[in-house]
Amino acid sequence: MKKVFWIFCCVMLISPVSIAQTQDQGNARFHGYGTYGLRYQNFGAGAGIEYFFVDKFALMPSFTFVFPQVGKESNFSADLRYYVSDGPSQLYFMVGYSQTWQDTQPDGAGTRRNSKGANMGVGAYIRITEGIGLSTEFRFQSPYPREVGFRVGLAIPL
Repeated sequence: MKKVFWIFCCVMLISPVSIAQTQDQGNARFHGYGTYGLRYQNFGAGAGIEYFFVDKFALMPSFTFVFPQVGKESNFSADLRYYVSDGPSQLYFMVGYSQTWQDTQPDGAGTRRNSKGANMGVGAYIRITEGIGLSTEFRFQSPYPREVGFRVGLAIPL
């Protein structure tokens, strides 16, 4: 009986994974990523969930912690993605809203800055296995500090 239960659970988990690799309405992916900004050379780490509300169109809210040399910084982005290709390698263009919070002092009692603006970029989702994909993105964010950078991480279909 236990064996039948485990086989049933595995089949139920694997079935949606192969379906969620497509860009069909209702699919979703969890993204965990690292960032690198070209202007200030700051690293960051973040996560987001991509949801396909219509075929080939997805919304992806994400939150990133940036690790500047002094102070603290974090960013929230809500992006609209349009996928121009399908298959194992999926190219997309994105535009969205971005908000950045900064504290420029090392002890947290310094100048706090809250900037809002837009972001845009291009990226790709590359299938590695049936359950994991590589997520890459080159993006520009208009809120201060106006950073051009890269995102690289893993995406897991939900």
